[in-house]
Amino acid sequence: MKILILVARIMMGLIFLVFGLNHIVTFIHMPMPGGDAGTLMGVMFSHGWLRLYGSAEAACGLLLLAGRFVPLALTILAGIGLNILLFHLSLEPAGLPLPLFLAILEVILVFAYRESFRGIFDPKAQSHWR
Repeated sequence: MKILILVARIMMGLIFLVFGLNHIVTFIHMPMPGGDAGTLMGVMFSHGWLRLYGSAEAACGLLLLAGRFVPLALTILAGIGLNILLFHLSLEPAGLPLPLFLAILEVILVFAYRESFRGIFDPKAQSHWR
């Protein structure tokens, strides 16, 4: 089980680091998708959102690779991964295999680090500022 968790963490970290850096400094040239997907990507690129997105992806990828603050990285990447998955489900289904693979890795890692997430599933959570 430890090897599965290590492999999942390293694979997810590498994927987000590489693709995150690619949003900042393009070294993997990918054609712009057509239709609404291309329009959305164009708007995100022209307004700097892809660089911001890429920075978050790369930083979280580094955290996963280093094995530091893994629950924090998983929490941030859950939102990013959901956006990527919904983008491909609704606008660009050809690219769906990678987001599905990332979703599987996310589920494996969240389960592995489930003790760190225990508090967010408390239905009667209390503020410490009473």
